[in-house]
Amino acid sequence: MSIPTLVAVCGLPGAGKTTVAEEIADRREARLLRTDVVRTDLFPEPEYTDEEAEAVYAELFERATAALDDGDVVLDATFRTAAFREGARAAAAEAGAEFTLVAVECDDETVRRRIRARTDDESDADIAVYELFRDTYEPVTNPDLVVDNSGTLAETFAQLDEAG
Repeated sequence: MSIPTLVAVCGLPGAGKTTVAEEIADRREARLLRTDVVRTDLFPEPEYTDEEAEAVYAELFERATAALDDGDVVLDATFRTAAFREGARAAAAEAGAEFTLVAVECDDETVRRRIRARTDDESDADIAVYELFRDTYEPVTNPDLVVDNSGTLAETFAQLDEAG
């Protein structure tokens, strides 16, 4: 059996993380874990406090570590702090898995348009949440892959094709 890989897909709300994460999970036949789902599992009426975020990421990493026994896992989360990104790296190491960090970027105008158009999504991040995260998001240093999701799906997926 090959060594599993934990892929952490990070970026601002509305950047298209879920689209990219779902595609990567599909291509790898991997399990997809989303903080949006974990948050509602833990907090039916979330308040988005720092304490909630800590609990959500701790649970995400616990679920990821357990799931890596069965193969690759893709995490869909903002990973707005370097500490959360390092937590994902540590979870991979704990499970004896490889680690890949994918940063999803998107221009401001496109993000705003996409957030306004959301109708049926597990994410409840609105423009205010996007702006808060944009202003407090710690830069991603040395990602394994940067995906610009400002264009069409075909353009986004072509970047994944090029990356292998």
